Amino acid sequence: MSDIDISVTRKRTTVERELDKRKTSVHEFVSHLPKEDSLPDVSPYIPQTLSDAIFCGHLVTDLDSIAGSIGAAELYGGIPARASEVNSETAFALKLWGVEKPVPIEELLVTYPKAGVCLVDHQQTSQLNKAIDINRIVGVIDHHALQNATIVTDMPIYIDIRPWGSMSTIIGHTFVTLRRRPKKSTAGMLLCAILSDTLNLQGPTTTEWDRLLVAILAEIAEVTDLSDLVSQQFRAKSIELAGLTADALVNGDQKVFTFKTEKYEGSVGFAVIETTDDDVILSRTDELLISLSQDKESKGLSILYLAVVNIVKLKTTLLLCGNEERDLAIESFKNAKLITPPNDLDEPYSMDLGNLVSRKKDFIPAITKAIKDGWSNSRKGLVRRSTSDVFDV
Repeated sequence: MSDIDISVTRKRTTVERELDKRKTSVHEFVSHLPKEDSLPDVSPYIPQTLSDAIFCGHLVTDLDSIAGSIGAAELYGGIPARASEVNSETAFALKLWGVEKPVPIEELLVTYPKAGVCLVDHQQTSQLNKAIDINRIVGVIDHHALQNATIVTDMPIYIDIRPWGSMSTIIGHTFVTLRRRPKKSTAGMLLCAILSDTLNLQGPTTTEWDRLLVAILAEIAEVTDLSDLVSQQFRAKSIELAGLTADALVNGDQKVFTFKTEKYEGSVGFAVIETTDDDVILSRTDELLISLSQDKESKGLSILYLAVVNIVKLKTTLLLCGNEERDLAIESFKNAKLITPPNDLDEPYSMDLGNLVSRKKDFIPAITKAIKDGWSNSRKGLVRRSTSDVFDV
């Protein structure tokens, strides 16, 4: 019997296929961008209010906020800042590309008392560092919807808001439309941020612009194995989660949205944990529910959710700490399924949201629609009975 040759070919990932489609055209395009030592003077074509401005992202800062502030500062001639401490994913990217961590915004506001502030990756007051005076804001570069907590200014300011998957895509696009080639390190940071916000170009917020800019930035940053970069980055995103307290997990990526209708008025908090291993997080459900309830009460929120998103399998489990959370979730996510709890629990405290993974595209729009369509919080209380004071109804 003769030997049989068996060849095994690895299936190309989504991000690899997107790069393959654009490889030749992107290489030619990037080759025509001026080198760093011969960059054109674009100062006449950019908003002068952004020159020498401080670029700062949102509280509970993430990679898009940090990369965007670094990229915008290089593009417009300003200073990058951070609104809070960076997470493990951002620390990974900064180390990988040899970029210094931006200085805290509080320090820069004192050092440069006359500098304006351009907000990046946010425009809501609930996400604004309290040290920033509204009167110092000269611009907003963002990719989120305008909610009723959007900043209000006395004077017109520069606004660049686009419905793309990442704010860093906007910065990268502005670089190339001005025929500017970002530094290799800056291109790398922007690249990592887009991959993070779009969940490796597989999230529902991903646009053709995100796919194009990933290809362009990968070329400029000289990344030859994008799948390996994504793998390292996503591992870094999950690495710090195991050591965090339940309170830190609940507050790590939490945003608050305020609603007012004829039937409902209140604030809805929505926290997200993105991880490569959701089982590890969900094994701590008991303490997470307690932290959710305590955080909800301490902040005076009407409703508080925690979504645990598996960024590899692209699936989400939503934790429900109270009757209001559960009732609104049922109304908002009609195709989702409540997860049957163990026998000693009174009511379901979690929901399988399937392949819904984006707060911006999937979670908040569905909740907003349910509330605008007339949902009201008729039933208060917690979904679980326990000897703990937190859960007693």
